[in-house]
Amino acid sequence: PAGSSCNTPALCQQQTQNVQSYHVKTLRWCDVGYNFLIGEDGLVYEGRGWNFTGAHADRFWNTMSIGISFMGNYMDRVPPPRALRAAQGLLACGVAQGALKSNYVLKGHRDVQRTLSPGDQLYNLIQNWPHYPSH
Repeated sequence: PAGSSCNTPALCQQQTQNVQSYHVKTLRWCDVGYNFLIGEDGLVYEGRGWNFTGAHADRFWNTMSIGISFMGNYMDRVPPPRALRAAQGLLACGVAQGALKSNYVLKGHRDVQRTLSPGDQLYNLIQNWPHYPSH
């Protein structure tokens, strides 16, 4: 479900609800697994927020991380610039609020689990962001 893209607030609100419904009704989780979701409309949608443990990786990683999902399929394309700016702004906000340490480490989903997420193109892009560990 997070692989479906949205590019307007109305569509992204619906997609966020679709992801939450899938996580709750199909996977039988207590809520949406992500802490935040990023829409192609350039807005951040709050899932569990900063203060609750997510269900986005395995239990080990969930307890020490914030799960941010980009809504869309990024195997063959990158998210639009406004979505990337929204994610970077969210990370900066997390540091400013003290929810993230100033020396946090950025990882892609595939760095901590066997998955194609977040897609080849987005994964290649985030490896150049600050806080992504150098190889």
